[in-house]
Amino acid sequence: MISSNDLRPGTTIVFDGDPWQVVDFQHVKPGKGAAFVRTKLKNLKTNNTRENTFRAGEKLEKAQIERKTMQYLYQDGDQYVFMDNESFEQLMLHGDSLNNRVSKYMKEGVEYDLLFYNGDVIGIDPPSFMVLEVTETDPGLKGDSATGGTKPATVETGAVVQVPLFVGIGESIKVDTRTDSYLERA
Repeated sequence: MISSNDLRPGTTIVFDGDPWQVVDFQHVKPGKGAAFVRTKLKNLKTNNTRENTFRAGEKLEKAQIERKTMQYLYQDGDQYVFMDNESFEQLMLHGDSLNNRVSKYMKEGVEYDLLFYNGDVIGIDPPSFMVLEVTETDPGLKGDSATGGTKPATVETGAVVQVPLFVGIGESIKVDTRTDSYLERA
């Protein structure tokens, strides 16, 4: 059990039978009446968000989320196959269980963090930074500089990232998967 006074961004709780993660919170102490905690919660199963208010000191159940690093092996139809790095057991996930942010960064041989709640996979976190090859973009022209504009580029996983004008097809770039942004040449 956890007190509502201890809620912080990233804390996971069980609310209405589902695991929820605290995205934002505000401890409010009005001049009159009891203090309360206003929160913004994200459902880890459905990715829905909602706002909820708890009384100060209210006891909540802490969600036990297990994070396991697994290697992505290959895609078989609409199934994604992962391998546990310790036991070498394979796990097949249906494509519907991946959200769009993750599916556009699926690359064979890369390790991903799978989130488990009560034995079920409820989420996948890609690495924060990935080195990917540019497969499609407009050609760079002589005189394009690093301080100029940007252009869209498709990388090997299918994600579209805004890159500087000088980046061309076949180059490897470092991408921040949390913001879909170009960081540097790799």
